[in-house]
Amino acid sequence: MFALELKNISKTFGTFKANDGINLSVKSGEVHAILGENGAGKSTLMKIIFGLYQPDAGGEIYLKGKKVEIPTPRFAIKNGIGMVHQHFMLVRPFSILQNIILGVEPRTWFGSVNYKAARAQVMALSETYNFNIDPDRLVETISVGMQQRVEIIKTLYRNAELIILDEPTAVLTPQEVLDFYRIVENLKRLGKTIIIITHKLHEIKEIADRCTIIRKGLFIETVDVGTTSEEELASKMVGRKVDLKVSKSEAVPGDMVFNVEDLSVDNDKHLPAVKNLNLTLHRGEILGLAGIDGNGQSELVEALAGLRKFKSGSIKINDKEIGHLTPRKIYESKLAMIPEDRQRRGLVMDFKVKENFVLQRIEKSPFSHYGFIINRELEKFADSMMERFDIRPRNIELNARNLSGGNQQKIILAREIANNPDVLIAFQPTRGLDVGAIQYIHQEIIKLRDQGKAILLISYELDEVINLSDRVAVIVDGGISVNISHETLVTQNNIKEYIGLFMAGGSV
Repeated sequence: MFALELKNISKTFGTFKANDGINLSVKSGEVHAILGENGAGKSTLMKIIFGLYQPDAGGEIYLKGKKVEIPTPRFAIKNGIGMVHQHFMLVRPFSILQNIILGVEPRTWFGSVNYKAARAQVMALSETYNFNIDPDRLVETISVGMQQRVEIIKTLYRNAELIILDEPTAVLTPQEVLDFYRIVENLKRLGKTIIIITHKLHEIKEIADRCTIIRKGLFIETVDVGTTSEEELASKMVGRKVDLKVSKSEAVPGDMVFNVEDLSVDNDKHLPAVKNLNLTLHRGEILGLAGIDGNGQSELVEALAGLRKFKSGSIKINDKEIGHLTPRKIYESKLAMIPEDRQRRGLVMDFKVKENFVLQRIEKSPFSHYGFIINRELEKFADSMMERFDIRPRNIELNARNLSGGNQQKIILAREIANNPDVLIAFQPTRGLDVGAIQYIHQEIIKLRDQGKAILLISYELDEVINLSDRVAVIVDGGISVNISHETLVTQNNIKEYIGLFMAGGSV
């Protein structure tokens, strides 16, 4: 029996068709993955299932064989559908218990919240699903993995039978990922139906029973995961053969080009975020910085780029102190940046593509002369960048917001490479990108390394750090807890778990 069936589901925004006649059948009690490139229509489809969007006329939705319309999330929840969003919807100053029951609080005869009854129900769920939660802890004091458990219990508290998980392991440590796999296995064993949206092919192979592939808003195929390889999944998703392994020669590091000594930086609450941190980076190498989100990475990058003042320490590039310089002067000192949030920090979304290519250099020759923009030079440069980096659609007059995430990221990469930097800081360079775009970005970063550039790679994706880096440093609580050599990276058994142990604050 199917827990959910979608027939001929389409959704149009203006002239853009996000979903085009999609069919989906999810069996009761299975883990069903939804796979597709950025902009393929996965999120739109899930929002239709959860009642956030309404499909175009002609589409049909069935829950347990019964035809329904899902006008609101409230209706979806009432009919046993729960959704855990990629960015958790928790009130951080509230306790775990308060977050779980928020909006559906049981009441006493006098109208006050019946916390005793709520606690009993929540603890029963925790025991049944082996979640091991403390209902009185504040959400702001718990790990990301525990926050995810709270979100899942929220759906179970509302009697969800079908649970949608959107990029559920995006910010988890390797140990938390293993815990998540066990949670999904337990949910399935106890009869729940799971839909999981993920870009991670190994994750699909690990926990999914079947996988539906969507490409450019169209249904491509539903496959049995057990008989389909990761390579086959990738090629079906992008419509071409994809090499999943990062191909690179061994690094030949040169002179030290970037040096950070005893750097200390406060966060926005004036509390220590980076504590006496030391890093060195050589020409022709990639240094990966591994760590759980919230351990000072954002404050470190802002300090390196001149966007945040630091309390003490030194930042040097080519033996020149740059810590006191403005962001523009730091950029001119040959330090380039791929920011963590491409839309907030990397692009001006309502500027044209051609304008985003020259944000830091618009006033310089050949793009300006005596204060006037030379449009033909700007267009010539933009056209060449679009061609070289295969940015689509090939329309330099489009606003940046009209491009997919992968093509937005390519604009940033092209712009930063064009400045011929000595050092590139790549912060979450493939965040939210599909396997095809990830492959492209990785290849370009390796090309830079082989040209003698120094790359500091900061990523919450441990696989990315391990596969791309020549050396790895682990950041914990604002400091470097361990430096892992290239030799250890290639010879250590279970390197992922080995690094993950340090990320969690452990030691060997």
